[in-house]
Amino acid sequence: MRRATKIVSTIGPASNNKEILTRMFIAGVNVVRLNFSHGKAQDHIDRAKMVREAAAACGREVAIMADMQGPKIRVGKFENGKIELETGATFILDAACEMGNQERVGLDYKELPNDLKPADVLLLNDGLIVLVVEKVLGTAIYTKVKIGGELSNNKGINRQGGGLTAPALTAKDMEDIKTAMSFQADYIAISFPKNATDMIMARQLANIAGEPYKHRPQMIAKIERAEAIPVLQEILDASDGLMVARGDLAVEVGNAAVPALQKRMIKMARASNKLAITATQMMESMIVNAIPTRAEVSDVANAVLDGTDAVMTSAETASGRYPVETVEAMHAICLEAEKSESYRLEADFLNVMFTRIDQSIAYGALFTAHHLRVKAIVALTESGSTALWMSRHNIDIPIFAMTPSVATQRKAALFRNVSTLELAASTDREKVLKAAQDLLLAEGVVKAGDLVVVTWGEPMGQVGGTNALKIMTIGEY
Repeated sequence: MRRATKIVSTIGPASNNKEILTRMFIAGVNVVRLNFSHGKAQDHIDRAKMVREAAAACGREVAIMADMQGPKIRVGKFENGKIELETGATFILDAACEMGNQERVGLDYKELPNDLKPADVLLLNDGLIVLVVEKVLGTAIYTKVKIGGELSNNKGINRQGGGLTAPALTAKDMEDIKTAMSFQADYIAISFPKNATDMIMARQLANIAGEPYKHRPQMIAKIERAEAIPVLQEILDASDGLMVARGDLAVEVGNAAVPALQKRMIKMARASNKLAITATQMMESMIVNAIPTRAEVSDVANAVLDGTDAVMTSAETASGRYPVETVEAMHAICLEAEKSESYRLEADFLNVMFTRIDQSIAYGALFTAHHLRVKAIVALTESGSTALWMSRHNIDIPIFAMTPSVATQRKAALFRNVSTLELAASTDREKVLKAAQDLLLAEGVVKAGDLVVVTWGEPMGQVGGTNALKIMTIGEY
């Protein structure tokens, strides 16, 4: 069965070979995430090459997402690698400290003391350790341990409620964007953006770095900061999509707030014709277990029912024991969840004014396909925009983006309910429509006599807005 929801998988030591990667693609991976928080530039270049080769061997186009590290605010290193913090004890975070001990530890973000005041709450190691600021003297932050535990090298620091001033784009990110453009990453994910300006700057950097390759990537905003929530729409408008990055976001706003925020963000993304990815701990137990927990199954299914374009794996496929099994399980959960989806196209279009011809054609194709119960919707497209607009609405009919552009095929790999097929460019409309029909027959989607809806732009062979729609009977060409 065709799966509407896409799967983004992070690759790492557990999946860093062509055999495992090929099995993951066969299991259902649509987008590969390269996590720039780990590894050197050459590691990512080598992995990108392997992804392209494995995808080609499978006869598919798979997108690559380069995920920037962002401003990681962490403690430094300890003399013995770790310490045990007792509840009620005092502990000092000191930007001037070289090597940590039981009394104090250094900071990799030297400006942190300037951001804090007494009574601020600091959450370390994803919130497992809680410190309350008592005073700040120079480079030293004096705290009392509210919730103790083991603290080891380089664990992350968040301030409850957000508000840290670290810039979204670091010098490392700027270099990493250049690296990502050297292998034409299809998507760039920006960590910790606070506002639209962060995303605009990142896009400009990526476009400049991609210019020698005539490549412009899609930009994904990772929503991880509390201060991003009030300006979500502005961030969305400056991006091509967002990632519901539930780990750091939960630390800043509290675990209880995240499920409702997830639903709100996905709904906003779809309404803005943008993409949404749901991430963090989706199948966490499968790092060490061959099957997911029932709670994880429900989590993935609920993200699907929320309308997410993609669900994402992190450590499960990067360093876990069961990378292929994780993808197989996620695939099965998505399929089952999609069976119970509701389709409300009439409600979607109620009181909506269409101001663009190409969008009107896209929505007209959906409406026609829904009421005629056609077998497939085909968007003949150069940029993929028509297929994207169609994919913002739930419909139980597969959408096929047929394009001569490899970059568009890869970009559309993230669009919900869109499959991509390569179709050679031509100015001969009848020739192109026959080729589209033959592709659907070869895919086993249709048989003679079936109806399909096809959209394209006239004149054919030119980049421009979609302005034509045809109800085609298979076998008439």
